[in-house]
Amino acid sequence: MASTPPGNRRTRIHVVSDVHGNARDLARAGEGADALICLGDLVLFLDYADHSRGIFPDLFGVENADRLVELRTARRFEEARELGGRLWAGVGGDRAALIEKAVRKQYAELFPAFPTPTYATYGNVDMPQLWPEFAGPGTTVLDGQRAEIGGRVFGFVGGGLRTPMRTPYEISDEEYAAKIEAVGEVDVLCTHIPPEVPELVYDTVARRFERGSRALLDAIRRTRPRYSLFGHVHQPLARRMRIGATECVNVGHFAGSGKPWALEW
Repeated sequence: MASTPPGNRRTRIHVVSDVHGNARDLARAGEGADALICLGDLVLFLDYADHSRGIFPDLFGVENADRLVELRTARRFEEARELGGRLWAGVGGDRAALIEKAVRKQYAELFPAFPTPTYATYGNVDMPQLWPEFAGPGTTVLDGQRAEIGGRVFGFVGGGLRTPMRTPYEISDEEYAAKIEAVGEVDVLCTHIPPEVPELVYDTVARRFERGSRALLDAIRRTRPRYSLFGHVHQPLARRMRIGATECVNVGHFAGSGKPWALEW
């Protein structure tokens, strides 16, 4: 990967989100770009397209993964939690320790695949407390913060909002809004979750509305960034749309596509 260019040479940035264990394609995602941006969800807990992949089937088998996906897709979240509770009770040991061990194994493969420079923020399934241990010197982790890349200002807000899924990095609407406010006016607003617009938050395969952010939508309307980039919704009803002066683009699902989205100026 080339370094961020001086002078008037054009800048090319590759953006990915929802990597979900795809280290092979991640290692190539920065080819031909001056920098890579990753909008989170490195961890693969359960692959809804291939139920044999991820932490859950590794621990409990494909048949139980099939059943969990069936329940979640039907929005039978209470039954899904009951199934998970029974399975965890049968494993023994410390549930949190088992999950952390599995996440560490995935991070040990994924973080070395990041090219230099990479600018990254967390997804809702990530474990932020582990990132300092795995992020190398070429990876800048930002959350509620800004960075200048090629003369443009990028703002980063990680994580997701609270849902019945109870993924690791879900925060309150108030905490999320505070991070959006801290970023302020930027050229490119980079978040894991989309703004709260029906076409952008509805997943056509999972057949449900994911949680988007009203605070993010309000900030887009108020501050008018050139771009709002996000992932989280793997198969959205709309992959891009304009909100006023802002081009809103879903840059995931990298685990399935293996291809980054390119921004050039």
